[in-house]
Amino acid sequence: MGAHELGVFDDIAEAIDAAYEAQRTLMLEYTTMDRDRMIAKIKEKCMEVIEADTIAEFEETGYGRLPEKLVKNIASIQFAEDTSSLQPKVFASGAGLTVEYEAPVGLVGALTPVTNGFVTVASNAMMMLAAGNSIVFNAHPDGKTAAAKAVQLVNSAVIEAGGPENLATMVKIPDMDTLQVIMDSPKVELLIGTGGEFMVDTLMRSNKKVIAAGPGNVPVVIDETADIPLAAKTLYENIPFENNMLCITEKEAFVVDAVFDRFMEEIEKNGARILTQEEADKVTATALAKTPAGKYKPKKEYVAHDANFILESSGVAPSEGDLMLAVFEAEYEQPFVECEQLMPIFPVVRCRDVKEAMELAIRAEAGCRHSAAIWSKDIDRITDFARRIGTTCFVANGATVAATGMGGTGKGSSTIATFTGEGFTTASSFTRVRRFALAGGSGYTA
Repeated sequence: MGAHELGVFDDIAEAIDAAYEAQRTLMLEYTTMDRDRMIAKIKEKCMEVIEADTIAEFEETGYGRLPEKLVKNIASIQFAEDTSSLQPKVFASGAGLTVEYEAPVGLVGALTPVTNGFVTVASNAMMMLAAGNSIVFNAHPDGKTAAAKAVQLVNSAVIEAGGPENLATMVKIPDMDTLQVIMDSPKVELLIGTGGEFMVDTLMRSNKKVIAAGPGNVPVVIDETADIPLAAKTLYENIPFENNMLCITEKEAFVVDAVFDRFMEEIEKNGARILTQEEADKVTATALAKTPAGKYKPKKEYVAHDANFILESSGVAPSEGDLMLAVFEAEYEQPFVECEQLMPIFPVVRCRDVKEAMELAIRAEAGCRHSAAIWSKDIDRITDFARRIGTTCFVANGATVAATGMGGTGKGSSTIATFTGEGFTTASSFTRVRRFALAGGSGYTA
């Protein structure tokens, strides 16, 4: 590839320097209208290759389900925002005029996940460009090819639209050492990351501001007033999306005893396979690993893989055809309940009443403050659960992805910054507030 090809560098220091200079040029020589034109061109060029590049990424990483990955990637590109979220405020009086506006922070360092390499790079690059920033990526090593394609496409589009080169850069061979260089560089003003607990901990060890989308062990509560057939159908259709790879997707259910058996019957009727206790134990032993701290986490080789693949790997006979979801009754202490499993294996806990269901759901969510849902026709219960669990995304009587606009009203985000509190980020999340004042206006007296 050579030392440098459309933003992809052999040396991380050169990647940082190039993006730093590109951002300075962007601010001195280009307007917000220019930035919108560049973003439009990035979208156009992404849509030209989205199918081929999504297939290539799927072949590189093996994560998720290809048809659903394509739907997700197309939507992420199409709905990426421009500079419209940057809204200045004006204060005027006889004492003068002050304009408060959202200014760029400068160069942003980004850590991207293996699960969504191409679309995360493209979407983050557009959001940073809208904010007036440049961005240097440290891609996940297992998704570096998809990330490099996205960086090259972004730069090609920006140049074609008349913008400066290297507004998005990355190192060709990313690793923890290159990430450390980004974290230590005085030219990098802000760090962003999408991924799990280890990623968040790594970024937080820097001396910089961090905007991080951390893990989410998303619970759903189902009480005796719920529309059980609709709840079962909705969960069956949404939990297996991309093989449960999305952090926002439900990870375990807490169902009131009075409707538990009916819920299991309904979700099986929709196509889910109900595992026996013996089968669930085999899958647990195979797909999850115990950490030195005594917690459980999913094994990398099973994350976002098909249910039949996980069953067969566990010594359990697979189902005929394409099995979308496997479900089993679990005690709260079952390891799948307490970890973000990221696979289409779904534990369901039988609860005495809605009070116990809520309490266990809050324990399982473990303060991630990511997402949660409840199925109930009792508005007081819905309100109580929402207040107590305090998640960034909370949905009543629908899939948790409804908050992103999928089956509900809302807008998605390439970074749902749960850990650091920004929530569903927009371009303005990656700016700093500045004020420009004209003092001594008409009518001012000392």
